[in-house]
Amino acid sequence: MESFYDVIIAGGGVAGLYGAINMDPSVKVLLLTKREPELSNSALAQGGIAAVVDKDHDDYKLHIADTLIAGGYQNDMRALEVLVTEGPECVLDLLRYGVDFDEDASGHLAMTLEAGHSRRRILHHKDTTGYEVVVKLLEAVKKLPNVTLLPDTAVADIEKTESGFSVGILNSDGTPSSVSCRFCILATGGIGRAYKYTTNSAIATGDGIYLAHRLGAEIRHLSFVQFHPTAFAADEGRERFLISEAVRGEGAYLLNCNKRRFMFDYDERGELAPRDVVSRHIIEESVKTGSEKFYLDITYKDPEKVKNRFPGIYKRCLEEGVDITKDLIPVFPCQHYLMGGINVDVWAHTSVDGLYAVGECSHTGVHGKNRLASNSLLEALVFSRRAAKDIGKKLASLPKTCPAPCPQWYREGEKLPHGLRTEIREMMQKYCFIFPDREGIAEALPRVKEILSLTESGKFTTDRDLLEARSIACVAYIIMNELLSSPQ
Repeated sequence: MESFYDVIIAGGGVAGLYGAINMDPSVKVLLLTKREPELSNSALAQGGIAAVVDKDHDDYKLHIADTLIAGGYQNDMRALEVLVTEGPECVLDLLRYGVDFDEDASGHLAMTLEAGHSRRRILHHKDTTGYEVVVKLLEAVKKLPNVTLLPDTAVADIEKTESGFSVGILNSDGTPSSVSCRFCILATGGIGRAYKYTTNSAIATGDGIYLAHRLGAEIRHLSFVQFHPTAFAADEGRERFLISEAVRGEGAYLLNCNKRRFMFDYDERGELAPRDVVSRHIIEESVKTGSEKFYLDITYKDPEKVKNRFPGIYKRCLEEGVDITKDLIPVFPCQHYLMGGINVDVWAHTSVDGLYAVGECSHTGVHGKNRLASNSLLEALVFSRRAAKDIGKKLASLPKTCPAPCPQWYREGEKLPHGLRTEIREMMQKYCFIFPDREGIAEALPRVKEILSLTESGKFTTDRDLLEARSIACVAYIIMNELLSSPQ
């Protein structure tokens, strides 16, 4: 690792990788991943990528309309138009890097249907699309001479300097160091680990949001959290694996505790209503029946087709003792995706000069209040490419001066008390789930603020435990304040 780079990218999901790939070859890039490069929310994405690539049977206006409906018409129209019109080019560009999208019997790209979509427009690789894209983009990044990939490295601090940024990092062995850059891209993913139950990866603790907030960047709509209706209802464990939207898209029924289809009681779209709608009605049905037992049923479909279409889900459910070709799949809503985040313009630029945010940690406004299925990887591709282009233009006119090194940010001290993250997760799960409990939030907020102050006090050793507790506390504090101040 050198001491200076043109661009530092924090995060190695689809947004971080594609941003690095789209940088001009003359731009020196440092790409940091918090753990191993393959671990990210992107790699867990099952369903696919939505894009209008078949214009004979689909068009941009339909994709925009579907996204608006899912987002409660609270979407940013300019960003949404960018997403939908530039998206197909980005998705097809993935073929250059060897991404193996499924094909139909005639050799054309196969398209599936997911909830909220009026057309089959979801390109996919079995039920492991995100992992396929991450692996292929990672292979491409490793071949780029202008990109240095540094895994197992946590970003602990970012300081704005006169000519860029100074970034404090914890190396894989826990030792601190600093590196400078002209531009910084945050691609740090979601906030799922602020909740007790989530489909997110272990690294999704909202680190980029904390760092941007500390720099003074605008954070918008952090309370716009999507709860996926069909996470596998495991008896134990914090991380819940997802039963993809595509399972319902391919015809699975959603059943209550009495094994009865109930969604048509609430919505004419049935199981194919948008995620937030299905999640809310599951909770309402739960209250009505007095049970949290819900199931997906795809047993009436051809077993071999089910296993071929959803090999990852089939295998993972078997590990839990459920054969999806014969058994009902136990499901229940849990935290899945963040629509809000670090506010950016259509070039992914934040309110802090030189700081960009892409992917789930950003708020482009494309999703509105609820994300349409399979628009997330699309957003990551479109706006990370735009960030790379924007940085390339700006770098060309800047003098080659090196930002000052990071001031002392590392602290030696006591070990942070155990259990603070768990305490926050319990409060978030209890009070900030699908139907927020305002009274509970008002009671919990002072304790969350106390924990945040504790992590920022400088009393404790700067290690990964402190960094993640700090980020989670900040995320919870912002979300709770937003929920208290929002109209009921």
